[in-house]
Amino acid sequence: MAKVLEQNPDINVLVEGHTDDVPMAGAGEIKDNWDLSVMRATSVTKIMLTSSKIDSKRITAAGRGEFFPLDPAKTPEARKKNRRTEIILTPKLDELLKVLGDN
Repeated sequence: MAKVLEQNPDINVLVEGHTDDVPMAGAGEIKDNWDLSVMRATSVTKIMLTSSKIDSKRITAAGRGEFFPLDPAKTPEARKKNRRTEIILTPKLDELLKVLGDN
């Protein structure tokens, strides 16, 4: 993915961290699911930046906590699905506005 992003500077990246709905115990740096989701996103972001030549201004890390589950069930399998990181590719906004303005 990094190679594709290096070759396409008109694409920005949003890295979203997600958690399950089990409350964090609050030990150490991670106080709650918001913190955990942000840590997940920033970990992936740092790996992408250190292993490629992608401009850091093109990548945003965001924590979504437990609020956007893939599976709302309260089972171990559902919770496992909900603990994830999503990488969302988006065109640069100025380029998108230019395309929309031309139409």
